[in-house]
Amino acid sequence: MPLPKKKTSKSRRNMRRSHDHVAIPNVVYCECGEASLSHCICPGCGKYKGRQYTKAADA
Repeated sequence: MPLPKKKTSKSRRNMRRSHDHVAIPNVVYCECGEASLSHCICPGCGKYKGRQYTKAADA
């Protein structure tokens, strides 16, 4: 198995990893006005795509 001849510098290593950062989460607003992550149940009303999945948080 091939091995590197030289040590990879911190600068070169970090430049390679620079695109691996965590992206900003996509926030959408529910019908109730509560902000939530896309493709997730709304924490305020408990709905996802117009269907009720959990009880409302204030109930």
